[in-house]
Amino acid sequence: MNPFNNVWRRHFGLALAAALGAALAAGPAAAQQAIKFSLDFKFEGPSAPFLVAIDKGYFKAEGLDVTIDSAAGSLEPINRVAAGTYDMGFGDINSLIKFRDANPSNAIKAVYMLYNKPAFSIVGRKSRGVTKPKDLEGRTLGAPPPDGAWAQWKIFTQANGIDPSKVKVEAVGFPVREPMLQNGQVDAITGFSFSSFINLKTMGVPVDDIVVMLMADYGVNLYGNTIIVNPKFAAEKPEAVKGFLRALTKGLRDTIANPSAAVDSVIKRNDVARKPVELERLNMALKDNIVTPEVKANGFGGVDADRMAKAIDQIALTYEFKNPRPKAADAFDPSFLAPAADRKAN
Repeated sequence: MNPFNNVWRRHFGLALAAALGAALAAGPAAAQQAIKFSLDFKFEGPSAPFLVAIDKGYFKAEGLDVTIDSAAGSLEPINRVAAGTYDMGFGDINSLIKFRDANPSNAIKAVYMLYNKPAFSIVGRKSRGVTKPKDLEGRTLGAPPPDGAWAQWKIFTQANGIDPSKVKVEAVGFPVREPMLQNGQVDAITGFSFSSFINLKTMGVPVDDIVVMLMADYGVNLYGNTIIVNPKFAAEKPEAVKGFLRALTKGLRDTIANPSAAVDSVIKRNDVARKPVELERLNMALKDNIVTPEVKANGFGGVDADRMAKAIDQIALTYEFKNPRPKAADAFDPSFLAPAADRKAN
């Protein structure tokens, strides 16, 4: 027997064992972390940054396997994430603050502010006699109960001296909200500005007859929709959360740089969507809600602590906290954000 053969076999066996061991060790590390994510609404123009991050492989590059589902309003993601059926979501931070107060054992985290200026609005029609907030008295307001804008109604009425007892509020579903305003069944509706305005315009309502009262321009000084995280997932998978936010920022930058290309990621997921409509909707959201002066100065994702504290004070004007009033740091956790230099808006 050739002794060199025995030596070769021993070395080969050791090398093979080492290679198999390395492969087994690398297997779990190489596996992608699944993240189930809930949007706040349908696949429309403003959801483009999330979808671009999928289509361009930004989530995958962070080792994440992200699935994104639509929802029926900005309250639903909060319930989904709280229940643990979704790991992360996109919902209204003001509703989240109330939820956390009512459910102190379920401390859902807000970790990335996308709508620096909320899209909450009252949308009316001049032909129905609605041109300013006080005009709502004596008229009918259509409001979907899960709507994030409706959740701010009490703040809006107080800030504008509206007697809510003089406004007839009719609970309506999202699909019939704009059609009811179009047909004159209600005089105004609550909704996100870029959704209701574009929907009404698409239905043929004359643009000069549509009145959009962005609540932020009428005394409602709040933040808007934020990325939220299940607390158990955040504790167990902090690097996955950080990777998600880094990928989202890349998708957001691409969306801002080329909205027309970005909206294609929406169109291919929504059979009834039309590109010109969703592009206009996206451009409205970018201009009015996402790329604000505060974001241009401080970068994407973060919040101003003083502004957040004042927002909580405003929520307290119309909501009675059951527990000690939260501080800004309780409402928003910035620890998952990338360094400020990596989140610049320009």
